[in-house]
Amino acid sequence: MTPQFHSPRLVRSAVLAIATAGLLPVPAVLAAATEASVQAHVDAATRAAGKEYPEYLGLCKPASATRPAAGSIDLAGLIARPAPPPGAAFDNLVYVGGAWVSAWALKTSDGLVLIDALNTVDEADRLIVGGLKAQGLDPASIKTILVTHGHGDHYGGADRIREVAAASKPRVVMSEIDWTMTETQLEFANPIWPAPPRRDRTRDLSIQDGDVLRQGDTMVTMVVTPGHTLGTISPVFEVRSGARSWRAVVWGGTSFNFGRDLRRLDAYIAAADRMREIARTEKIEVLLSNHPANDLTVSRLAALRANPSAPNPFVIGTEGVVRTLTVIAECARANRDRFEMMP
Repeated sequence: MTPQFHSPRLVRSAVLAIATAGLLPVPAVLAAATEASVQAHVDAATRAAGKEYPEYLGLCKPASATRPAAGSIDLAGLIARPAPPPGAAFDNLVYVGGAWVSAWALKTSDGLVLIDALNTVDEADRLIVGGLKAQGLDPASIKTILVTHGHGDHYGGADRIREVAAASKPRVVMSEIDWTMTETQLEFANPIWPAPPRRDRTRDLSIQDGDVLRQGDTMVTMVVTPGHTLGTISPVFEVRSGARSWRAVVWGGTSFNFGRDLRRLDAYIAAADRMREIARTEKIEVLLSNHPANDLTVSRLAALRANPSAPNPFVIGTEGVVRTLTVIAECARANRDRFEMMP
């Protein structure tokens, strides 16, 4: 069997339809941005985080008004950080990422769905291929490579994975917006990153908000959450441990790395607000990230290894997911107000 897309299960909002057309939303009415309004948003984020969910509060720090220049980030240093051992967060979800950027393998009855492909060919071989083998999984069974957004730290190893899993003819999946960005003008380029995967229009898949990927016994709903890139995907799926199951989402792009772009921040805020409502409606209880520092992947996997019979630390409940997405949205609002006050 091959992965199939089906009609949307989640209704597209007007904001996302506008974003897909390339016209980012602008709120109809905006209160004047002031130092007080910035602080109000930071306070709201802090209240939502409480003592339980502080991981994303760093987003409330002032973001740069300019897009980072190529080479301004020590990418080599980030990649060189010692990787954590691979591990199963759930029976059907395995971490095979690094210390800086994540890669998740979702097990289905018809092979694997790889969520993100890391930075380089070396990482793909060492961490994804090696990690899957260490977990008793066959890298050649990867049938879908889901790239959450079109930055090199998430697509860099995709072509290597296509080679390793050539017998399964894996499909690369990105949003149409990010496929177009990677084919025309990359937002970020670095000599360390390989070229983006070249789209094979007979095999690779371009998704729109709400599309559903069915692979074997597994459904993955693609929610487009523009902001980090204009076509960032936050996939929603089921995770299982023993007889229990939970709804999970990978928040597909976190940082404000696009400078003083108010319309893009508006899209980010709208996407975070919308995902918060989806979390409530669908009772999502697991919020994952594609950077392990955001969701405490390393420490949570270590806790699972130390005490596998304890409650799964990745399960924070719908309230925890809603509160965390509130932190993300309020920090975005704080930075928008800071940018609004600039001359």
